[in-house]
Amino acid sequence: MTRQKKMRGQQTPPSQIQQFYIPEEQSIYLLSHNDARKLKNWVALCTTQLQALGYRDIEMIGKGAYGFVFSGKLALEGASDLEHVFKFIRINLPRQLHDRLEDEAYILEQVEHPRVPRLISFQRARSQPILVMERAPGLNLEVVSLREGRLTPRLIICIADQLADILRNLRRESTDGKRPIVHGDIKPSNLVFDAKHENIALIDWGSSVFAQLDASQQFLNNSVMELMSDNLQHTNARLGDVYFIGEEQLYGGLSSPRFDEQGAAATLYALASGQSCRFGHQAIPADSLGLPMEFARMLDGMLSPDPQQRQQAGDYYIREMPRMARTVMIDLPEPAPVPLVPVWIRQPGREIDTVVYSSRKSFLRQEGAVNTLNDVNDVQLDRYYKNFMQGMGDTEKAFLAAVSRLGRYPVEGGLAVRWEPDGIYVDTSLHLHDPQLKSAFTTAVNNMVNLAQAIYRQGIFKSCLFNARDTLHIERDQADQPFVTPPAMHLPYQISSAPEVEDRSRVHSYFEDGPDPEEFLMLPPTIITALEALNGIRHTGMIIFEALPLHLKIHSQYRLLDPAKEDEFRQHLDEILAAVDEVTGLGVSGFMKMPYKDTRFFPHIERLPERYYPRNPRQEVTQAS
Repeated sequence: MTRQKKMRGQQTPPSQIQQFYIPEEQSIYLLSHNDARKLKNWVALCTTQLQALGYRDIEMIGKGAYGFVFSGKLALEGASDLEHVFKFIRINLPRQLHDRLEDEAYILEQVEHPRVPRLISFQRARSQPILVMERAPGLNLEVVSLREGRLTPRLIICIADQLADILRNLRRESTDGKRPIVHGDIKPSNLVFDAKHENIALIDWGSSVFAQLDASQQFLNNSVMELMSDNLQHTNARLGDVYFIGEEQLYGGLSSPRFDEQGAAATLYALASGQSCRFGHQAIPADSLGLPMEFARMLDGMLSPDPQQRQQAGDYYIREMPRMARTVMIDLPEPAPVPLVPVWIRQPGREIDTVVYSSRKSFLRQEGAVNTLNDVNDVQLDRYYKNFMQGMGDTEKAFLAAVSRLGRYPVEGGLAVRWEPDGIYVDTSLHLHDPQLKSAFTTAVNNMVNLAQAIYRQGIFKSCLFNARDTLHIERDQADQPFVTPPAMHLPYQISSAPEVEDRSRVHSYFEDGPDPEEFLMLPPTIITALEALNGIRHTGMIIFEALPLHLKIHSQYRLLDPAKEDEFRQHLDEILAAVDEVTGLGVSGFMKMPYKDTRFFPHIERLPERYYPRNPRQEVTQAS
């Protein structure tokens, strides 16, 4: 195996995402037949190539915009198996993206730290670039967070100390002649956690670069000619996950170790609060999370909108974290969180691949917001910002991210949040299909409600959570042909065992709020008529039509609340499908019905109150017992 070290261009071609959902890890059940077949073929090809290299027990452990990540074991005579991770770039992508994997290998080779899995090799197999690394034991911290909810303060301090140690190493403070390295994408899913030893490992160096500025924001080149060159007038930074990177990196500042400080702060905040982004810190500050006072205030400083305060807090973190980590801490007994809105638990009877569709969110954007990011060509920006969050305040972004986090659980249902001058009114129909995740899911739901309380606007937001496995796919060969439904196709639904009482004066109708200005697909009158008839039957659920040039997806999630009306209910569903050939145009159109049986009111808040880890935790435990 050869290892090439030449650094290459770093431009990323623009990419347009047409689907309405944020495809962080798009379910195979949302792909067209052709795309699903391509994905399966890619997986089979990568698996075959790894088998040819002598690996076994191969599995795909991740996928992203550019490629796939696999793991495999290499059998050694007289020794335990070596487990490696393999990064594949899609072979049909432009050469400069293949070269980025080579750049990643080169930078990773420069990193020497026990908490960074080392590079094994970079090679090309039949023009397919493959990056081979050690595999760190454990699960990534995003998975841990989704399972556990908020991590304990003791564990947060433990992780923070290890992360600070990695950052000090990347700054090269203890070595000579080596330029600082910026990882550029520190986030929970890029930290692997070994629960047995409580060790972390930093992975995924795809956004890493050599720093242009040091931690004091001074140029790192000694040559006058290099300082005057264009290379130091333009950033070499790559865009990490915009849910976690700081403003300097997001808006194209010169690369600096400060980037990773911001990623670390966002990661620690997200893990401590049970969120999947950095944006909620104004409404749910670190000093409200039961952390030690000194650490909480430092973390709030690192997330401050004031650049000087961020830098001072970052310096404090790097300098003082070893001392703070020596504080004796224990895991305090915490009662299970009480859901602020109803959460129904159902025994897992089938596989759930949850997808979230949210509508009526345009009012969350600031009026006259400047479109400052149009010239940045990066797939992450396109996926998250251009079509999703640009023009919103941090708390609004955090609220939408909190709704998206609900979709990381096996859950079906819907929610509607209405903002009024006196507070917010929340209606939910959330059915969780795994009782073991109730505590973590409740934390995610409560975070969503708390963030909504801190938003001062007027409007309504709706969101549907449906099972991608129930999505119907109808394809056509030409864009001017009608979509034709196969004879055996039917819209799925579930039936409650007995009629559920419903206050007809408080039923959320399909048509209650009028047409959604964000939905552009106009459905034919035949389907609208069938939906009007369906609206008169007691049920809860939703239907969403997503029309692409050659592919129509019909997402639905229905629960009939009046078993006596099943024949009529099914007839209207069949009428909807029979009229699919009348659908013209492209875009999305969705309808949701939800009983207002238990509307919850919450007053507005500015932020949650302060709550710190006790000075004497053992005394606290004794008093509690």
